[in-house]
Amino acid sequence: MLIRATAIVCAVRAHGEHGAIARLLTPEDGLQPGYVRGGHSRAMRPVLLPGNLVSAEFRARSEEQLAGLTVELVHSRAGLFAEPLPAAAIEWVTALTAVTLPEGQPYPRLYAALDGVLGAVEAAPSARGWAGALLRYELLLLSELGFGLDLTSCAASGATEDLAWVSPKSGQAVSRAAGAPYADKLLPLPRFLIDGGEADWPHIREALRLTGFFLNRDLLAGPRGSVLDARERLTARIRRLAEG
Repeated sequence: MLIRATAIVCAVRAHGEHGAIARLLTPEDGLQPGYVRGGHSRAMRPVLLPGNLVSAEFRARSEEQLAGLTVELVHSRAGLFAEPLPAAAIEWVTALTAVTLPEGQPYPRLYAALDGVLGAVEAAPSARGWAGALLRYELLLLSELGFGLDLTSCAASGATEDLAWVSPKSGQAVSRAAGAPYADKLLPLPRFLIDGGEADWPHIREALRLTGFFLNRDLLAGPRGSVLDARERLTARIRRLAEG
């Protein structure tokens, strides 16, 4: 087995005294694990940093064997880890990718979207510039794994206008008129998730609650739920920023 690709580092853990096992997202071969000799060394740690773009080569005698992995840095995002909010965003979105995607299955849309989120975090002057991209990535990941939300029409009436809530049971949008009697049982649907563009802080917090509910219920139950600590750190920092 031989795979050469430009890939996004999603997760790394030490293995042995100096090695590391890295999980990288590739455009055509999906999430791929590999053993990096010396990957836990001082020289390699800045390369194998979540969010970095690397040139990767995976080699194994069979598909069942853990591949040996060599990497060269293409683009570093190490500087963003000096800033708490961008660091929390990168930590969360890469950890979510690493823990939920099955290995070896191609997800080209997710690769492009993740690369876009990381680029937005790097380029935007404030979190309002990249929060929407991150939240849409969460929605896309749910959809790609078979748990997509339907935000196109009302579950009760079929209406496509004035969609204001999402049913926590069906994951489908509900119009303001149809949902008014049950508002306390529905999840608010921020319009920017449908219309695009930037959002204000209250709507970003509503969107975090919305996507978080379905991620927690459908993808992160059980041992996978340990990555929710990273999401809580992100939401706590956004909450403080919104309140300050």
